[in-house]
Amino acid sequence: MQLNSLLNDYLPIVIFLGISAVIGGALLLSAMIIAVRKPDTEKLSPYECGFAPFEDARIKFDVHFYLIAILFIIFDLEVAFLFPWAVTFEQTGALGYFAMMTFLAELVIGYIYAWKKGALEWF
Repeated sequence: MQLNSLLNDYLPIVIFLGISAVIGGALLLSAMIIAVRKPDTEKLSPYECGFAPFEDARIKFDVHFYLIAILFIIFDLEVAFLFPWAVTFEQTGALGYFAMMTFLAELVIGYIYAWKKGALEWF
Protein backbone atom coordinates (compact mmCIF):
# COMPACT_ATOMS: atom_id res chain seq x y z
CA MET A 1 0.00 0.00 0.00
CA GLN A 2 2.86 2.39 0.84
CA LEU A 3 4.60 1.81 -2.52
CA ASN A 4 1.40 2.44 -4.45
CA SER A 5 0.82 5.81 -2.78
CA LEU A 6 4.44 6.75 -3.40
CA LEU A 7 4.06 5.98 -7.10
CA ASN A 8 0.83 7.98 -7.24
CA ASP A 9 2.67 10.97 -5.73
CA TYR A 10 5.29 10.90 -8.49
CA LEU A 11 2.90 10.14 -11.35
CA PRO A 12 2.27 13.83 -12.25
CA ILE A 13 6.03 14.42 -12.46
CA VAL A 14 6.50 11.43 -14.77
CA ILE A 15 3.62 12.62 -16.96
CA PHE A 16 5.09 16.13 -17.08
CA LEU A 17 8.53 14.79 -18.05
CA GLY A 18 6.98 12.60 -20.73
CA ILE A 19 4.97 15.43 -22.24
CA SER A 20 7.97 17.76 -22.18
CA ALA A 21 10.14 15.11 -23.86
CA VAL A 22 7.54 14.62 -26.61
CA ILE A 23 7.20 18.38 -27.18
CA GLY A 24 10.99 18.86 -27.19
CA GLY A 25 11.47 15.99 -29.63
CA ALA A 26 8.71 17.31 -31.89
CA LEU A 27 10.29 20.77 -31.95
CA LEU A 28 13.73 19.38 -32.78
CA LEU A 29 12.33 17.12 -35.49
CA SER A 30 10.24 19.90 -37.03
CA ALA A 31 13.26 22.21 -37.08
CA MET A 32 15.31 19.57 -38.87
CA ILE A 33 12.56 19.04 -41.45
CA ILE A 34 11.48 22.65 -42.03
CA ALA A 35 14.86 24.44 -41.78
CA VAL A 36 16.30 26.07 -44.87
CA ARG A 37 19.75 24.75 -45.70
CA LYS A 38 21.55 27.43 -47.68
CA PRO A 39 25.08 27.76 -46.31
CA ASP A 40 26.96 30.84 -47.43
CA THR A 41 30.36 32.29 -46.58
CA GLU A 42 29.03 34.30 -43.63
CA LYS A 43 27.45 31.25 -42.02
CA LEU A 44 30.53 29.12 -42.54
CA SER A 45 33.03 31.70 -41.27
CA PRO A 46 34.41 31.30 -37.75
CA TYR A 47 33.01 33.75 -35.23
CA GLU A 48 34.25 34.25 -31.71
CA CYS A 49 33.78 36.96 -29.09
CA GLY A 50 32.22 39.44 -31.52
CA PHE A 51 35.46 40.19 -33.32
CA ALA A 52 36.45 39.48 -36.88
CA PRO A 53 38.66 36.37 -36.91
CA PHE A 54 41.03 37.61 -39.60
CA GLU A 55 42.52 40.56 -37.74
CA ASP A 56 45.77 40.82 -35.85
CA ALA A 57 45.56 38.90 -32.57
CA ARG A 58 47.49 41.62 -30.72
CA ILE A 59 45.07 44.52 -31.24
CA LYS A 60 43.81 46.34 -28.17
CA PHE A 61 40.14 46.09 -27.35
CA ASP A 62 38.03 47.29 -24.46
CA VAL A 63 37.17 44.53 -22.00
CA HIS A 64 34.87 46.77 -19.99
CA PHE A 65 31.74 45.18 -21.49
CA TYR A 66 32.94 41.76 -20.37
CA LEU A 67 33.62 43.05 -16.85
CA ILE A 68 30.10 44.45 -16.61
CA ALA A 69 28.69 41.12 -17.83
CA ILE A 70 30.72 39.15 -15.27
CA LEU A 71 29.61 41.48 -12.47
CA PHE A 72 25.99 41.07 -13.56
CA ILE A 73 26.29 37.29 -13.51
CA ILE A 74 27.94 37.30 -10.09
CA PHE A 75 25.33 39.57 -8.48
CA ASP A 76 22.47 37.86 -10.29
CA LEU A 77 23.51 34.44 -9.01
CA GLU A 78 23.96 35.75 -5.49
CA VAL A 79 20.47 37.24 -5.52
CA ALA A 80 19.14 33.87 -6.72
CA PHE A 81 20.07 32.49 -3.29
CA LEU A 82 17.42 34.76 -1.76
CA PHE A 83 14.49 32.85 -3.25
CA PRO A 84 14.96 29.51 -1.43
CA TRP A 85 15.73 31.39 1.76
CA ALA A 86 12.54 33.45 1.44
CA VAL A 87 10.47 30.32 0.90
CA THR A 88 11.87 28.63 4.02
CA PHE A 89 12.13 31.80 6.09
CA GLU A 90 9.84 30.60 8.89
CA GLN A 91 11.67 27.27 9.25
CA THR A 92 15.21 28.67 9.33
CA GLY A 93 14.81 30.62 12.53
CA ALA A 94 17.26 33.13 13.93
CA LEU A 95 20.36 31.25 12.75
CA GLY A 96 19.12 31.26 9.15
CA TYR A 97 18.20 34.92 9.40
CA PHE A 98 21.62 36.00 10.64
CA ALA A 99 23.39 33.76 8.13
CA MET A 100 21.48 35.44 5.29
CA MET A 101 22.14 38.89 6.72
CA THR A 102 25.86 38.05 6.75
CA PHE A 103 25.59 36.90 3.14
CA LEU A 104 23.76 40.08 2.15
CA ALA A 105 26.33 42.22 3.97
CA GLU A 106 29.08 40.55 1.92
CA LEU A 107 27.05 41.17 -1.22
CA VAL A 108 26.64 44.86 -0.38
CA ILE A 109 30.35 45.20 0.45
CA GLY A 110 31.24 43.65 -2.93
CA TYR A 111 28.80 45.97 -4.70
CA ILE A 112 30.22 49.06 -2.97
CA TYR A 113 33.77 47.93 -3.82
CA ALA A 114 32.88 47.49 -7.50
CA TRP A 115 31.13 50.85 -7.49
CA LYS A 116 34.07 52.68 -5.87
CA LYS A 117 36.55 51.09 -8.31
CA GLY A 118 34.45 52.37 -11.22
CA ALA A 119 33.63 48.91 -12.53
CA LEU A 120 29.98 49.86 -13.01
CA GLU A 121 30.68 52.92 -15.16
CA TRP A 122 29.92 52.18 -18.79
CA PHE A 123 32.48 54.58 -20.34
